[in-house]
Amino acid sequence: MAFSFLRGLLFVVLTTWTSADDGPVTFVSELSSKPAQKLSKYGWYGNVRLHRFHVPEETAVARWLFSVTKGHSFNCGQHNVSIHIQYGAPPVINPTGTVFPNATLWSPCLSLILPVTSHGSTTFNLSNPAPGDWYIGAHLPEDDGRIEQKGFPSCSYFFQPQLSIRRAVDTPTLQQGTFLQQTAAPDRPARLKLYVPEFASSLSVSVADCSSEEGADGGNCSLVLSLGSTSLQHRPVTVNCSGIGCFATLSNPPWDTWLRVVVENSLDNRTVTFSIVSNCTVGCKPKSVGLKADDNIDKLRGNSSDTNSTSAGNNSMITDTVTLNNESASLFTPLSACVWSIPVLYEEVDVLSLRFTPASGPNVSVTDAHPTLLTYPLYTQATGGTLNLQLTLNTTNATLGNGSSVVACLSPWAPVLELNHSQPCRTALFGGYSVRVNTSDPKAVVRLPFPQSATWYLTLQLTCNSDCGNTSLVSVVPEVFISACVEDCGIYGECRLLRSYSYLYAACVCKAGWSGWGCTDNSTAQSYRRQLTATLLLTLSNLSFLPAIVVAIKRCYITEASVYLFTMFFSTFYHACDQPGVAVMCIMDYDALQYCDFLGSVCSIWVTILCMARIRDAFKYTLFMLGALLIAMSMQLDRKGLWNLLGPVLCAILCMVTAWVYRGVQRRHCYPPSWKRWVLFLIPGAICALIGVCLYIFTETEDNYYYTHSLWHILVASCVVFLLPPKEKNREASGWSRGWNWNWNWSWSWRPRVCGYTLCQSDKEELHTVT
Repeated sequence: MAFSFLRGLLFVVLTTWTSADDGPVTFVSELSSKPAQKLSKYGWYGNVRLHRFHVPEETAVARWLFSVTKGHSFNCGQHNVSIHIQYGAPPVINPTGTVFPNATLWSPCLSLILPVTSHGSTTFNLSNPAPGDWYIGAHLPEDDGRIEQKGFPSCSYFFQPQLSIRRAVDTPTLQQGTFLQQTAAPDRPARLKLYVPEFASSLSVSVADCSSEEGADGGNCSLVLSLGSTSLQHRPVTVNCSGIGCFATLSNPPWDTWLRVVVENSLDNRTVTFSIVSNCTVGCKPKSVGLKADDNIDKLRGNSSDTNSTSAGNNSMITDTVTLNNESASLFTPLSACVWSIPVLYEEVDVLSLRFTPASGPNVSVTDAHPTLLTYPLYTQATGGTLNLQLTLNTTNATLGNGSSVVACLSPWAPVLELNHSQPCRTALFGGYSVRVNTSDPKAVVRLPFPQSATWYLTLQLTCNSDCGNTSLVSVVPEVFISACVEDCGIYGECRLLRSYSYLYAACVCKAGWSGWGCTDNSTAQSYRRQLTATLLLTLSNLSFLPAIVVAIKRCYITEASVYLFTMFFSTFYHACDQPGVAVMCIMDYDALQYCDFLGSVCSIWVTILCMARIRDAFKYTLFMLGALLIAMSMQLDRKGLWNLLGPVLCAILCMVTAWVYRGVQRRHCYPPSWKRWVLFLIPGAICALIGVCLYIFTETEDNYYYTHSLWHILVASCVVFLLPPKEKNREASGWSRGWNWNWNWSWSWRPRVCGYTLCQSDKEELHTVT
């Protein structure tokens, strides 16, 4: 590699407290790097090399350096490396333009293209980035479908990202209702932060008393006020100030977080002094709730008989009972003037499997007077899955009118507390996802792959065209849960758990020509007839080993015949189990079938070549056993490695050539001596083997695999028929006791052994003379 891997975190503190660039704020720099990883051609999300970087709070500038290096010396031409950047969750990408599953929503990420010949690098700078986790994904262009054999040289590229940041450590805090005097220069903006509490409905920041050192420029101080951070998909709210002041207002600001405030000066060579103040309005806040010492999960779910109980102090719990059409529904949180807040139980089911359940039960009451609010905290370890929202209208107790419906808004960081026909599902800085259910469409589904790590809010409210009449309170069932993949990838896909260092995420790998994020795109899907044809070709082509088995038995190579039978059996059922789609049959575990197929294939080549060497039986069977054990060990280590095949083949060929040369020198004649053996058997067998190897290595693709690999089966089996040596004269059956006499009439002959000597039986016939 042209550069070494930089591991860990390099922290450099810039000790200058006051300078022309930084002003009164202290800045520090941090550098982080990830090890280089080999890039792959894109076929599914598992081919993406994913890296995660953490950007701290109050970061002023983030700079990524992306380096790509070629891993070999021969020329591969130019390749375009795709780099994707996303904040809060892994990037959802679609380089092949496939169709997403129904009700699956996603936002495009920032994508960069880096052309690479031998080495390339590019940088990406971002001012005022959002604090938290940033994800970088990289891959090569779309896979062409060619099957590359492991161990052969190929075009390889290594990708390494690095991040350097510059952040402030003593940013002034803007207190609510307190004016703060600040200055802003053209190259030194004023940086502040303010805390937005939970249940804040609006936030305003005002700039006043603007003046410059040289005096006001016609009453225009030319300041730019920005609220919020940059997260690529969402930009901060920006206001251009004119005159001596301005203000910016955020409706539904992000809750329970620090908000960045930046005031920039656009005047040349002038420093502007101004006053800044913030005001936060908490317009809708539910009453305090809590738990008593004797409360349990049954009470949380409304199964207790104790209702309307209260306790004084901050840790009090209030349980009200609301009756809907003679049916009681216990609500954990009391009715407030502007919102119902329903607590949610957080249940971890499995890896990337979470379930959120309302504490009051599956049914949630919704009214037209005020919204109902449910909160779903989503942590980093849950962002590698899919966030699912399924909203179902309960039509048992109440019937909605023609113009009535229940509107729901799922949004991160802050809820939308005003839902009507004209109000969009969007907060001040972030967008949301809106769904609607009514009598004609009582069920709605939203799926969000790789949701952002944040607190998500679901707001529900009943809306009517004019007057809701008697139906002013309805019940809905909101189901919110995290699953690894979208609908478990369907019947033509497999959901696989992936890992990038300590971060886990999941993606679908499709089969039988299906594609897409959830394997629902059938534009290139294989028909059932094609699937069945592929299965039959790959399995029945193994029957071509039957002639090899018959020839081996006829020539008394019983051990070799048993190896061929083993290979034929497990290759047949391995390919029957390995098929995509529905034409599949597995008689045992897939991994065991694959292991036996690979082991049998290499052992077949091993015993065939050693048989051609015509070495002594004791030595030959010792090599058979020793080679089988070593091959079994190597297959367990790396069954698809190149040397697992080349090693036994080269060793066996070396033994065969050595034996042939020894016999040729000893007899002073070429071995085998018969030209017919060379022309009719050895040369055709070698040609079959060469053609089969070329097909296996150079021509196999995912599209032609089923017939090129079937041809490989036929060629290898034909090669064995040609290359097996003829039966030795006076040869007894190989691998059996010398007391056996194997003839085609299956005769039985026993020769007893006494003290290591065989008692010979005389076959000489007695002649009688008839007189």
